[in-house]
Amino acid sequence: MLTRIGLFIFEQFLRVGCLHMVIANGPAHSLKGDLAGPDVTIHLQNYRLFWRILVKPDLAIGEAYMDGSLTIANDDLEQFMALLMANNSHWQKHWLARMGLFAGTYLAFWNFFNLPGRAKRNVAHHYDLKDSLFDQFLDPRRQYSCGYFHSASDTLADAQITKLARLGAKLCLKPNQTVLDIGCGWGGLANALWEMQPDISVTGITLSENQCAYATQKAEQDQRQQHLTFHLCDYRHQRGSFDRIVSVGMLEHVGMRHFDSYFASIARLLAPNGVALIHSIGVHHNAQRCNRWLNKYIFPGGYLPSLEQMTRAAGRQGLKILDMEIMRGHYAETLKQWRQAFRQNIATVRQDYDERFIRMWEFYLIGCEYFFRCQDGMVFQLQLAHDHNEAPLTRRYISQTEDQYRKKLCPKISSGKPSRLIS
Repeated sequence: MLTRIGLFIFEQFLRVGCLHMVIANGPAHSLKGDLAGPDVTIHLQNYRLFWRILVKPDLAIGEAYMDGSLTIANDDLEQFMALLMANNSHWQKHWLARMGLFAGTYLAFWNFFNLPGRAKRNVAHHYDLKDSLFDQFLDPRRQYSCGYFHSASDTLADAQITKLARLGAKLCLKPNQTVLDIGCGWGGLANALWEMQPDISVTGITLSENQCAYATQKAEQDQRQQHLTFHLCDYRHQRGSFDRIVSVGMLEHVGMRHFDSYFASIARLLAPNGVALIHSIGVHHNAQRCNRWLNKYIFPGGYLPSLEQMTRAAGRQGLKILDMEIMRGHYAETLKQWRQAFRQNIATVRQDYDERFIRMWEFYLIGCEYFFRCQDGMVFQLQLAHDHNEAPLTRRYISQTEDQYRKKLCPKISSGKPSRLIS
């Protein structure tokens, strides 16, 4: 009787597609939505897992897949994720989901306060994993953010070079300028900016010890340490004045309680005639924290802002928005290519990580891909300044300068295809 009630509630979550569920050694229960969609069969190890998924599917499904207590027929994780994402909005409107999400948000209230100590621990949780892991799926410049695809035939490396060139173009770089890279990662952007405009000096700051060490060592190997410096530093503690400030993939880690302090830091560090460029994941409609599984296992403290939140926070600090771009679909394609590369190099990953970690990472990559493909995820870029005359009056300069910078970062042969990659 209880199982029938549970299945009845499960079916209310399902509007698109068909889910066949086998619990323990029992018969298959077929749940059908009103609309055609993915047709998936899953096996749950026991009834305890069945009820746990019913109460908090956004956490329990990912955990069960990681642990192997939830298996998918033909190991078709992509179809299963497509089914989940197709019904996610419908599930969120159900009274049981609203209760669980409200309770989860209330209990996680303190996680939104990303003070410097917590922020450093959150960064270490993800970015201080072994370098060998990231080498298996990122491009040669280790760009761990959304690429920019001019066409469906672009490779991951092509798209990341275009993204870097586009960032450089929007920064309006000039000789002898000082640049601050907030959340500099492994230094790929800092190196690319210097290659675009060799007369500048770039300071990169990060909270990841591994990333800082890697970027510093590479600058020394390439004999660029006079132009590129990297430090372990929280953006709130950075001092000085910079002609240009860039921040890529950092804002989503700031936390909803710290947007004002983030943009206050940008305003304080940016020279009167400076230009800042903020590149971040965002969401259409209402801002939201990362779902419970992603927050627990991948990005603790993560929070995805809405564009409205960002424009208001920047405006409260006296910053003017000179340009805004919404990048739709680019991150879905980036994640797809990361996922494919990860699978191609899975034997190498297994040398350092167990099967539970591998399943976790695959669930993360494909879940995020479908979030951008069919949910509310997007990427925005905001160009900011104190003086609204610091950028050209039309956007023509962006594409023109981007093309120039792409040629510097990746020289072309006559066919128009990359002749080599500068790593």
